[in-house]
Amino acid sequence: MGPVFLILVVVAVLAGAWSGRMQELTEASISGAAQAVELAIGLVGMMTLWLGLTEALRQAGLVEALARGLRPVFRRLFPSVPDGHPALGAMTLNMGANLLGLSNAATPFGIEAMRQLDRLNGRRGTITDPQALFLAINTAGVSLLPLGAMAVRAQMGSKDPAGILATTLVATLLSTGVAVATALALARLPAFRKSAPPPAEPGDGEAAAPTVPPAAPSPSSSRAATAVVLGLAAVAGAAVALARLASTDGSAAAWRYGVSWLPLPLLILGAVLYAWTRGVPVYAAVVEGGKEGFQVAVRIIPFMVAILTVAAMVRASGALAGLEWLLAPLTEPLGFPAAAIPMALMRPLSGSGALAIMSDTMKAAGPDSFVGYLVSTIQGSSETTFYVLAVYGGAVGLARTRHAIPACLAGDLAGTLGSLLAVRLLLG
Repeated sequence: MGPVFLILVVVAVLAGAWSGRMQELTEASISGAAQAVELAIGLVGMMTLWLGLTEALRQAGLVEALARGLRPVFRRLFPSVPDGHPALGAMTLNMGANLLGLSNAATPFGIEAMRQLDRLNGRRGTITDPQALFLAINTAGVSLLPLGAMAVRAQMGSKDPAGILATTLVATLLSTGVAVATALALARLPAFRKSAPPPAEPGDGEAAAPTVPPAAPSPSSSRAATAVVLGLAAVAGAAVALARLASTDGSAAAWRYGVSWLPLPLLILGAVLYAWTRGVPVYAAVVEGGKEGFQVAVRIIPFMVAILTVAAMVRASGALAGLEWLLAPLTEPLGFPAAAIPMALMRPLSGSGALAIMSDTMKAAGPDSFVGYLVSTIQGSSETTFYVLAVYGGAVGLARTRHAIPACLAGDLAGTLGSLLAVRLLLG
């Protein structure tokens, strides 16, 4: 991350000096640092809640069951991670949340996966091959439901808010495939093989993680029946509320409500009821598992301040406009419109910045224009690479990322080109 941080700072300051935007640059450096701390503090509650729910699901046996179910895939991708290791279950929950577009839930699961993978690391502070591959998968962000991008499209009056479902799926599959292939290929290069950390010794601190999961408690039939009834009641109530909202405020308002506000509460309810049916003392498990949420959130603040501050500086400096001018002659022959270049450049740096650029672009060109579909597909088809690296890497104190950044950026590039290809082929 060090060389990337240095380059971004130099680009931002030089661009700000030449464009006469030093005042904006100064304000961005201050506000970016403040927003990073606010975001990190906001993560405290989320981390505490979701790490607590993860502990409840672990005690209920779901985490280990998911790891066993995906064992054939994980054995090929992560051969150095022992069977039954807690990292496998945490990775499964993280990827599942990303598939459903639930980034708020995916982040704590991803941090927990990195922490569990770090138990196998014999040289803390240097990323391992499994951690680099997991980050590449995460930043590629396979998503079946790009809820955030669809909600913005609906809010901006799109006649087809869900029109990016197919294009997003194509783009994310391509970006994930490229990211995984790049991470695996780079890990085999002599330079990166030489820098790979050795496995942790069994007695080395947290390294002695159990590899054989405890037997999952048997579900209670009466509790299971009660949980099904309660779950169906919640879904029915949500459906009635959606129908009422659609009749009073229109289908767009109902769509926003459905994709923005319903998934997380229903997911929390499902996790609590599942653990309860297995006889887990849910409240005690959530409290116990959430104790580390505050420490983890505080640990990542310096990493978030660094990357979010420099992202704000780059956006305020006018560098994106200069890069758009330089790249337009190269991208126009490919059919990639110049208006979408700032979105492609900002997406790996800043989620909020990319969201603002997406909204501005759709406001100017229309959400259902070619450019509108393209920028919203780019937004929905990937995660914010450097934010993920800062948050997940900061949670385990990574200082040397080895081949992780090139693999993640290769996935970003593939996702952008995949978005262009998908929108041209499917929406034309």
